[in-house]
Amino acid sequence: MSVRVVARIRPLLEKELDRDIIVRADRAEEGKPLTIVKIPSPKNGAEEFSFAFNGVYDQPTSQEELFSAEVAPHIKALFQGLDLTIFAYGVTGTGKTHTMRGGLKLAERGVIPRLLSNVFRRGKKIAKDTNGETTVTVALSYYEIYNDKVFDLLEPPENRTPSGLPLREKDGKTFVVGLSERSCEDLKDFERIYIESNTNRITAATKLNAHSSRSHAILRVKVTQTTGDTVRESTASAIDLAGSEDNRRTDNGKERLVESAAINKSLFVLSQCIDAISRGDKRIPYRESKMTRILSLGQNNGITIMILNLAPMRSYHLDTLSSLNVSSRAKRIEVREIENELVYKQVPRTSSNIGGAARQPLRPLANAHNIHTGAALAAKAVEKAEKPDKPVKMFSVYTDKAKPVAASLRSAIPAANTAQTRQPMTQKRPSDLPEILSSRPSKLARPTQQSLRPPQPSTQISISAEQIEAMVEKKVAEILASRAVAASLESAPVEPQPAAVPLQAHVSEEVQRRLEALERRIDTEDRSDDSRSEGLRHLLQARQAKERGDDEAALRFYEQALPYFPGQAKLLGKIDRLRAKLACGGGSAGDSGYASGIVDAEDGGRERRRARAARRGDEAEEAEYHEGTEADVEDDACEHKVRAKAKKQKSAASKAKMPEDNGPATPHTQQLLDIVNSRNLALIRGLHGFGAKKAQDLINHLNLMGGESEGVVVSLGQLRMLPGMGSRTVERAYEGLA
Repeated sequence: MSVRVVARIRPLLEKELDRDIIVRADRAEEGKPLTIVKIPSPKNGAEEFSFAFNGVYDQPTSQEELFSAEVAPHIKALFQGLDLTIFAYGVTGTGKTHTMRGGLKLAERGVIPRLLSNVFRRGKKIAKDTNGETTVTVALSYYEIYNDKVFDLLEPPENRTPSGLPLREKDGKTFVVGLSERSCEDLKDFERIYIESNTNRITAATKLNAHSSRSHAILRVKVTQTTGDTVRESTASAIDLAGSEDNRRTDNGKERLVESAAINKSLFVLSQCIDAISRGDKRIPYRESKMTRILSLGQNNGITIMILNLAPMRSYHLDTLSSLNVSSRAKRIEVREIENELVYKQVPRTSSNIGGAARQPLRPLANAHNIHTGAALAAKAVEKAEKPDKPVKMFSVYTDKAKPVAASLRSAIPAANTAQTRQPMTQKRPSDLPEILSSRPSKLARPTQQSLRPPQPSTQISISAEQIEAMVEKKVAEILASRAVAASLESAPVEPQPAAVPLQAHVSEEVQRRLEALERRIDTEDRSDDSRSEGLRHLLQARQAKERGDDEAALRFYEQALPYFPGQAKLLGKIDRLRAKLACGGGSAGDSGYASGIVDAEDGGRERRRARAARRGDEAEEAEYHEGTEADVEDDACEHKVRAKAKKQKSAASKAKMPEDNGPATPHTQQLLDIVNSRNLALIRGLHGFGAKKAQDLINHLNLMGGESEGVVVSLGQLRMLPGMGSRTVERAYEGLA
């Protein structure tokens, strides 16, 4: 059976007007009860939403009509062993507390007082019908969930703890630990307890409700039916939930905001649980709020009724729509109708003997007297001296009766609080324990035929003098024989050991060569330490001279350091660059000077490349010079100057080759003019310095000049005068063709 969801539309208050009503009840067919709630769309007033429920009760519905139609039919199921859960849901100010609790007048009583009235009435009827064989007792528990903490309403507020009462689970049900329970004899007794407890519930005034509930209240009614030896219990839970609040409309203060946050969180978790159950999720977030843990919607067995309270006013439009959505999904939650089992009264258990065997008595305490005198120890010593030692048992015999232990033996066991030192127990196996400690029966050992035989008298083993003498003679003979063998080994001549094979015989020729090369390298490095220091000194002097700007001195020092570092690419490159720089500075400004500088620079570059190749192949020599007191980057101003001047000469030569504007056309000039006059976009774009836009502009201008015969460019001067052209553009196009 699914959760039964009914909607109740509250009547208007004094300040509310009929023109603001937007929620109305409707029926599916004429002549049938109201089951549909209709509300307009908040975005489009012409559109209307419809929500179907098990029952809808309009504004004129009285408390009696609601209870008689929805709750009263299930009172019989409560006495049949089914649990009943009724809870009111809705926004703040929609009449939930009025529906559950009601007013003081008889006609305004809510669901809870009418439920208890029917329970007492039916209990008396059952007792009368059974001639007193069945008795019905009613017990109440009343508590609230305030700021997600559980407080007992049957106890005064001063007895509350700040953390509240804890929750526990047992047999699939959630219960409150430490919750008080009071029995009720009749309806008057209930009214006294209920009114007294409601004064302990926390309420406050907000902008929307003068008596707003600030907590969720749960009333638990336990009905117990006793018939002879059978007991049947069932529970009816009436829950008055606090309403969700919009703090923009309630105008809550600081304390009310904290309460509102806790209320909205618990109701949000309830909506999450409803959504998860309706979707069929495996995980339902019951434990994220104490209210949902207690309600356990969808997990409780029995009958569940959800009363949705609605406000018909336009000011509640969005809140009402949200409540309708949640409640419509709650209809799909299935609840199992399972009756509570009968419990049979049992007589107190009596001690029973298994197999008729006598129960083993308890062992006496070893330290019962807690005092050990010297007289007791002396008596034990005398008793041991008088009695012969008994053989140690190799097994334990199972008996139903404990063996009697003598008082003197008990007193011999050291106590816990005496000054006597306790001896460590060296025997580990139970079979090795003395008879005093092994008197406790072992469940693993069982009596056997061998264990039932009387103990055999122990026989003392004796050795004759002849046997002792024979054993001594045998031992002496063994010692003498071992000494003779040792003496013969010492007197034997020592054989010469074969000469050790020299290690070099086993070393291959390749390994030998590598070892010799390594030795030579080590010797060479030792000899070159002094010479290297001298070479490094020359390099340092060359660097200092170069920093001063004295290139001749720097070149001289580099040449002096070259014998100490033969074949080093960096050193050779520096020497070549300095020579080229000096030659560049001291030569004439003619072409021969520049040509010689260019040749020297190119020769230096080739030598550097060869040196780099040699350096890659010879790692050992590179490592010698890697200690490096030289800078990696040197001034290549002369080389760059030579290259720049050569480039300028090339550009000057190309400019000199440009023909005159009105002179005879050269082949390159004619080729350029033919490409321009062809008006082919692809060919013109291929010229150096022409892009797509410039080529298209040139073609458009030629088309404006006239046809193919009139718009013809005949010279470079005419081409320079065209819009978008210029001397630089024409020169770049001409150089690209040349």
